[in-house]
Amino acid sequence: MASHIKITKAPGTWSVRAGGAVLAESSDALELSEGDYDPVIYFPREDIAMAFLDKTDATSRCPHKGDASYYSVVTKSRTLENAAWSYEDPKDAVAQIKDHLAFYKMEEITVEQI
Repeated sequence: MASHIKITKAPGTWSVRAGGAVLAESSDALELSEGDYDPVIYFPREDIAMAFLDKTDATSRCPHKGDASYYSVVTKSRTLENAAWSYEDPKDAVAQIKDHLAFYKMEEITVEQI
């Protein structure tokens, strides 16, 4: 793993809410810390209500983690474009985040420990 990336089990139970709905709740979330960036919580796919997410064509590349795929979150009132991402085939050094998704913190999305 790149020396500036650390992945640990996130303590406690974490949730994601958007548009009044709970999208995810997990006691198996991972916390990824990377350099000076804020830590990011990655949720296991099986703990996410994937029916609220639509995969988009957007991608990005991280030299340390690999290629990211993006998902839009569909709420009752609007679609939040590319609001979540996943490294579906991450580099070996960060293989723990495979089958996990992370969500951008924004006004319409709350990621919090409960």
